[in-house]
Amino acid sequence: MACHELTALRLGLMGVLGIEDEAEKQHELSDLGEAIHTPGPISALTQAKDMTALTSFFGHSLSDLEEKVAATPKESPDLPYLRALLITTKKVEMELQTHMDGLTRLWRDLDEIHHFIHEIYPADG
Repeated sequence: MACHELTALRLGLMGVLGIEDEAEKQHELSDLGEAIHTPGPISALTQAKDMTALTSFFGHSLSDLEEKVAATPKESPDLPYLRALLITTKKVEMELQTHMDGLTRLWRDLDEIHHFIHEIYPADG
């Protein structure tokens, strides 16, 4: 059993953040195994090109995990692990949203401070 959601998120973040560590990438790809070739949010997450796609694909992978947990029989020895993974991935989803909110606020603030600078120092022309 592997934490494909977290592994795929790490690969996606490597791309979005511009982290070029081939050894780490190969390690994560190895952890994913055949899941990397299976169409769906896990493989899409590894190829995310921006934060919006990253958070969207991660959300979809969380939905798939929720369905898997719901379909797992109560007597399955995997159920405690899957529930713990679900809690972990939900927390990570919340952290991603916090970072997105912060970056969006920074983006807006930059525009506001830019206008403020030009109020004090009007642009020529």
